[in-house]
Amino acid sequence: MPRTQPGEVWVVDLGLAAKVRPCVILSDYPELDELALIIVVPHTTAVRGNRWELVIPKPFLRAGAFHLQQIQAVPTVRLERKLGSLYIGEFQDLKSAVVRLLHLSPVSPRKSRPLVIRLFGFAHCC
Repeated sequence: MPRTQPGEVWVVDLGLAAKVRPCVILSDYPELDELALIIVVPHTTAVRGNRWELVIPKPFLRAGAFHLQQIQAVPTVRLERKLGSLYIGEFQDLKSAVVRLLHLSPVSPRKSRPLVIRLFGFAHCC
C-alpha cells in the first residue's frame, strides 16, 4: 500500500454504518512500531450548514463538506485509493478549524516542580 501524506484525500471504508467515503488524511503514516492507524476527517454530501462542516470545493469531490465532528482513526487497510490533495492553504484552514473547534490552542509549558505527596501529615518528596 502506498504511504499517505497529511492533506491527501483518499476513499476510505469507514465501516457498515458510515459507508465508503472520501476522507482527508490528518496524521502521518504510522511507523513500524506504531498502531497501523491513520487519523481522517470524512467528507459528507449531507451538509447541514453547522460550525463543524468545512466546505472545500475540489473537482474530485461531490458538493459537500468535511465534517470535523467525525474525526476518527481508521486502520490503514481501510484506505482504498487516493483521489487528490488539498492545497497547502486549504489544509491549513482545515487544521485551524480543528484546533478552534476542539479547543486545542497551544498553552505555555508549565514549570516543572518536584512531586510532593502528603501521607499522614508528613510531606514526602519524589
